[in-house]
Amino acid sequence: MNPVVAFEALGHDTRLAVFRLLIPAGPDGLAAGEISERMGMPPNALSFHLSRLVQADLVTSRRAGRQIFYAVEYERLRGLLNFLLEDCCANAPSGCLPGCPTTPIDAAVEVKGKPAPCGSKGQRR
Repeated sequence: MNPVVAFEALGHDTRLAVFRLLIPAGPDGLAAGEISERMGMPPNALSFHLSRLVQADLVTSRRAGRQIFYAVEYERLRGLLNFLLEDCCANAPSGCLPGCPTTPIDAAVEVKGKPAPCGSKGQRR
């Protein structure tokens, strides 16, 4: 994933809002019509923004009958967050400050052997 392309896609307020709407929807995602209703946007305008998120590899789309569902690519999101945090405090003479992550985002709490869902309130290991 190219972080510049991802940040460019998320740099628009509408696309960021759509992306944030999709995060809690989980891997099943939301139908385009539902996203349109929740966002209060006409489908043609929404389609443009969704296609930009798909092109940036942040969102996937799948057809089910007559509907198209969109879902966050959680691995790509995790990679983007890790990219931002990989050098956290690396050059700080006093070391990391409280709250600075010492493990990658991938080390989220596991629940019954499965990774915690994105957005969970769990603590890092």
